[in-house]
Amino acid sequence: MNDTPGWASPGSAPSEGQKPDASGPADPADRPGPAQPAQPAQPAQPAQPAQPADQPGQQGQAPQGPGQQWSKEQPPPAQWSAPGGSSGPGQAPPPPPPGPGWGPQPPGGYGGHGPAGPGHGGYGHPGGWGGGWGGPPPAAKPGVIPLRPLGVGEILDGAVSTMRTYWRTVLGISLTVAVLTEIIVVLFRGLVLDDSSTEALNDPSATLDELSRAMGDAMLDSTVIFVISLVGTVVATALLTTVTSRAVLGKSVSIGEAWRDARPQVLKLFGLICLLLLITAGIVFVGTLPGILVSVAGSTGAGIALAVLGIIGATIVALWLMIRFSLASPALMLEKQGIKKAMARSAKLVQGTWWRIFGIQLLATIIANVVASIIVIPFTFLAGALSGDGITGWLESGGGGLGWTFLIVSGIGSVIGSMITFPITAGVTVLLYIDQRIRREALDLELARAAGVQGYGSTPGATPRS
Repeated sequence: MNDTPGWASPGSAPSEGQKPDASGPADPADRPGPAQPAQPAQPAQPAQPAQPADQPGQQGQAPQGPGQQWSKEQPPPAQWSAPGGSSGPGQAPPPPPPGPGWGPQPPGGYGGHGPAGPGHGGYGHPGGWGGGWGGPPPAAKPGVIPLRPLGVGEILDGAVSTMRTYWRTVLGISLTVAVLTEIIVVLFRGLVLDDSSTEALNDPSATLDELSRAMGDAMLDSTVIFVISLVGTVVATALLTTVTSRAVLGKSVSIGEAWRDARPQVLKLFGLICLLLLITAGIVFVGTLPGILVSVAGSTGAGIALAVLGIIGATIVALWLMIRFSLASPALMLEKQGIKKAMARSAKLVQGTWWRIFGIQLLATIIANVVASIIVIPFTFLAGALSGDGITGWLESGGGGLGWTFLIVSGIGSVIGSMITFPITAGVTVLLYIDQRIRREALDLELARAAGVQGYGSTPGATPRS
């Protein structure tokens, strides 16, 4: 009989007054015959322990055959179990089998049945636990991502799934923000900027005064449009962060609920982004300053070379800092942190995984911009074709036409492109933040409780770490 702890054979052991099961043990070959001769009287001996059922009976008693009742002299059921049967009446059921893969196990599993009954993999069964161990059970997935450390594809798929599953809220937020910002941009470019100053940049015979004024207008145009776009990006990121965090739990949120949740942190988020831009500009300025000073001193060639090297070095440092603080935005929005603490949280989460986060952010940016360009470029050419001089005149002028038709049609393309880029970039950033917290702080346990997942994390291997 197998002595593995907790083991019990299938079937049931016969008890007193019952006939043995057909699957009971066969009679031993050396069992005595039906009767034995009387033995001479012997002195009294101390009481002997009862003999098992497969031994000869007492003196003067006929052994029991397969079709007869078992001897009434057997030990109590609690002390014995037949190899082919389970415990008898009154005996406590065997304890559950040990942990997965412990000890020798019968081929069919413990008791011949799996945890779900016949036909399912039991303990030791190739489809169940124990000898057929195939790794931890799959992670819970209440929302758009499984609650475990994520791969690159799962992060990108989570951002797209959020946009596809909650498209009314996501596209509603993106469309509203994109339309408002684009209207401001179109009005500014159509009412404030002067076409003549822009055309001076393409005129070889333009005077220095005209070129200076044209360059000033171009810089003003770029700065204002950048600030307007920045404001729109901040608002969209704030709202989409809330939507994505709820999507991880499988819960929807309306635009009004997202705004009420994000509104207290919007000004802080705007301050955070402005601070990061100032840091970047300061680094670039410090990198180019030596080259500028050398050029002013009279060494123009050396100054230009030094400035180029400074710009390259400053760009590398600025890029490193931008990735280091790239998770500050979701930390600020979801943890309700201040600007300084949010930047510290981002630096802690990114530490040791800079290249991974850089690669995922770069891939998401490329995908979003490629998709947006597929939409924006045709609208731009269509706007040029619908302008006064046609597409040929628009191309000959270097794309510098700022007529109302051109601005409106190209603006429509920009709105559609922003509807795609906003959800992807914001969603990837939020999911990267959640992924890093799952890897470092077991955030998946808190998310599972918030999503109402029962028993998540109660068994070993349910929450893998990396």
